[in-house]
This record gives sequence, structure tokens and C-alpha cells, in this order.
Amino acid sequence: MPDSMAEQLQQDMECEGLLECFHGLKQLDRDCFQVLIDASEPLTVDEVADTVGRERSTAYRAVQRLLQAGFIQKDQVNYEQGGYYHVYSPTDPSKITDDMQRMLNDWYAKMGQLIHEFEDKYEQNQPTAPAEG
Repeated sequence: MPDSMAEQLQQDMECEGLLECFHGLKQLDRDCFQVLIDASEPLTVDEVADTVGRERSTAYRAVQRLLQAGFIQKDQVNYEQGGYYHVYSPTDPSKITDDMQRMLNDWYAKMGQLIHEFEDKYEQNQPTAPAEG
């Protein structure tokens, strides 16, 4: 990923790149998210791990990052004889996009504030031109 905003604006991006851009998610996180999107029903971490070809613990960490970012949701399934397990499914895309839009608006407001602070700070330090007369 490019370092500067100017580089980011010049780079071709795909919508899945928002996972990385907004939340710092990795390729494995994107792969796990895609597995959950493609699934016809919620999956366990073991099923996600098998599909992406990674160890359970590695897939679990990716699933936790997706969960923390709000891209997926966790549900508990109870066994009749007692006990339970968790399954994961994608969050409604409209909720994800609303959250990303809110984050972008917050970022935009913060950058605007910093730009004004920059202007105020350096405008005060400008030498004044001598008056012509």
C-alpha cells in the first residue's frame, strides 16, 4: 500500500481495498471475509481455516480482526446435550458502508481541523511586508 495520500489517490483501488485502507486488515483477513461472503450459511473458524488452507489459530486471529472491524458477526449455536460453538457470517453490507462513511466523515473533519491549525500556526510566523510610502 502506498504511504502518502497523493500516492493512494493515483493508485487504482478496488472496493475490497477498503478493508485494508480503513481497518489495516491483511490479505488473509480479506480471504476469510470472502469465504464468509461466499458461504451459503454461517461457518465455524475450523471451516474458514480449512477453506483458506491455514491453521485454525491463524484463521481465528483473522476472524477476530474482521469481527472487531464490524465486517462479520458471531452467533452462538447450542448443542441439545449442553455446550455450544460459534459461527460467523458477514454483516449486512449497508451497515458496513454506513460505518465506513461515518469513519471517513470523522477523518475528513479531523484533517480539516489539522489543516486550519497548520494555517493558523504558520500564518502567524509570516514576516509582514514593509509598508510602501
